[in-house]
Amino acid sequence: MSKARVERRLTAILAADVVGYSRLMGADEEGTLAMLKAHRLALIDPKITEHRGRIVKTTGDGLLVEFASAVDAVRCAIEVQRGMIERNAAVAEGKQVEYRIGINVGDIIFEDEDIFGDGVNVAARLEGLAEAGGICVSGRVEEDVYGKLDAAFEDIGEQRLKNIARPVRVYRVRPAGIVNTSPHQALPLPDKPSIAVLPFQNMSGDTEQGYFADGIVEDITTALSRFKTIFVIARNSSFAYRGKVVDLKQVGRELGVRYVLEGSVHKAANRVRITAQLIEAATGMHLWADRFEGAAEDVFDLQDRVTTSVVGAITPTVEQAEIGRALLKPTGSLDAYDHYMRGIASQYRWTDEATSEALQHYYKAIELDPRFALAHALATGSYSWRKANGWMTELERETAETKRLAELAIQLGPDDAQVLCWSGSALAFVVGELNEGVGMVDRALRLNPNLMDAWFSSGLVRLVLNDWAFAIDHFARALRLSPFDPMAFVMLGGIATGHFYSGRYGEAAAWAVKSIGSNPKNPTAWRTAAASYALLGREEEARHAVERLRRLDPTLRISSFKSAIPNLPPDLVARTLEGLRKAGLAE
Repeated sequence: MSKARVERRLTAILAADVVGYSRLMGADEEGTLAMLKAHRLALIDPKITEHRGRIVKTTGDGLLVEFASAVDAVRCAIEVQRGMIERNAAVAEGKQVEYRIGINVGDIIFEDEDIFGDGVNVAARLEGLAEAGGICVSGRVEEDVYGKLDAAFEDIGEQRLKNIARPVRVYRVRPAGIVNTSPHQALPLPDKPSIAVLPFQNMSGDTEQGYFADGIVEDITTALSRFKTIFVIARNSSFAYRGKVVDLKQVGRELGVRYVLEGSVHKAANRVRITAQLIEAATGMHLWADRFEGAAEDVFDLQDRVTTSVVGAITPTVEQAEIGRALLKPTGSLDAYDHYMRGIASQYRWTDEATSEALQHYYKAIELDPRFALAHALATGSYSWRKANGWMTELERETAETKRLAELAIQLGPDDAQVLCWSGSALAFVVGELNEGVGMVDRALRLNPNLMDAWFSSGLVRLVLNDWAFAIDHFARALRLSPFDPMAFVMLGGIATGHFYSGRYGEAAAWAVKSIGSNPKNPTAWRTAAASYALLGREEEARHAVERLRRLDPTLRISSFKSAIPNLPPDLVARTLEGLRKAGLAE
């Protein structure tokens, strides 16, 4: 008998299993086996083949796969989880199949067609740490794929894994564009009617008109948010579902809302048609549906009719006078409105180039309607974003222009919460007129406590004021209104900062890790994590955070931060620098 051939080589190992397999089999054995087979044939096996993987073994509820590349392994895992979200959306509740996936890179023993060793065992243990529908990877994998995939990595620290001698640093993978549909992520319902307005379909046959449909949703969301009797999810989180097949029950759980509004927009020549339907998320029951059609210049009236119908359906006791106050027209010029919506579409891409495009559209809107208050205010928001990212090339001129636009916006829209919020935060952050800016933001909150941007802005200005408790609370309120916001990493980082300066280093480190998971290229969160870990005496984690800081900017030194922490009392500056020194950052 010939001896089995044994070899060793470095490889990436993917371990996956089905969440709640025993429960599914107990409920419907034959149906579950048929579903698993269908998922394998239609999605999982083809993805493994596409990414050059080899299935080593399968069990009833799982499989083990080897890849030559960690990038291929993680990319395959992301695409499988994305595909499962879409497939589960078409399945009745209770019959969805969710996988947990763990990935490790290690020196593996190959014997015949099987694989062995600690590297395999680590992958299996990582799979056990993953959330339903989630992916966990080892630090070695994170190092190999960093910057190569459109995904964030949430550092959950070193973990003691069963039968593994040394602790393993573990990361949760947060892929861009994937909404976690696990029921474990459900948010509680507010104590008043709550709604999310999902992206409307663009039925115009022209992708260029997508901005128009988005603008319709933006304005309906804003109009609904003006009702203090309704809890309204911010546009940025609702738009996390764009282009995805979603289960509205899952949407209701994830966003913590009772109602969902969905619809479509068709714009052709000089005609606009809006269709909309209001659905009770928990039951899927259609409460109301209608179609609104008119000339393009009637778009404001069409939006008002949609909003009025929605409010009337979910809060029948709302007085008509309150509805009238909520439906504020941003402008009377359709052309100015068109540029305003294009500006918003550009701004939400968050890049330097896109921000410049947004400013061009806002200025064109102002040219067409010089009394368009919100266009002035959103332009100041673009300047704030330019300053926050170091994109200002003419600091003195741009600061003066921000002041001019903000003061004019407030003069034109003294009772518009959006205008006050954007303009006030720009006065505080860009111009340095802190008291005036805070006063405007506070007034915005009084006018519209449903406005996420106002809570977000208030959190930022409270940090500058050293009001840590208020900053933490206001960032948390902003996150509840927009749990999937692209700027969530700023809010999470702001909460971490508030805890750090309050002396709660454990909480600061935990929130900094959440911010990093949302955006791993956020140096502020890595700085907070490094200083917090160091002051807690967690030296290895502090050194790791400083290494990541250096990777983002190899020139960083202690001296870099002495001028980067504005308006802090000297003792807090000293505490920050002490933590960074202990973490190993050079002078």
